[in-house]
Amino acid sequence: MPLKEKGGSTVAAVWKIAEPIAQALGLELWDVRFEKEGADWFLRVFIDKEGGVSIDDCVDMSHALDKPLDDADPIDRSYCLEVSSPGIERALKRDSHFEQSVGKRVILKLIRPLNGEREFRGTLSGYDSGNIEFTAEDGNKMIVNKKETSYVKLDDFGGEE
Repeated sequence: MPLKEKGGSTVAAVWKIAEPIAQALGLELWDVRFEKEGADWFLRVFIDKEGGVSIDDCVDMSHALDKPLDDADPIDRSYCLEVSSPGIERALKRDSHFEQSVGKRVILKLIRPLNGEREFRGTLSGYDSGNIEFTAEDGNKMIVNKKETSYVKLDDFGGEE
């Protein structure tokens, strides 16, 4: 479960530190999560770049991030830093994720069923102020607010539109 995602949060503080470092390395900061698993806390930094992320990119980002995180000390407990790619079928969470993904195939899962269905595959047709424009595989178009979805993720195995 992410810790304090709003306002002056841990995630926001880490994002502010990590974003210029990622840019300097030619990377895009995709997401930052601070999560507890069992008794342990994990700071997960997800990076991306055109053509994909290599292990060397992850190592470079991790090393570049260590000292600034130690200096700023935005986390008041011990944690494990993990740097990775957002992977295939990555979740779209931020406005920028949706904007970059217009025209791509996605899987959209609603919190509440629509006509008995919760999960849809198709194309992200547009995005504006939290409203997702979606064209399902059967050609039906819908507009749903991001808050009405369980998730929206890229459909890397669904073929090309």
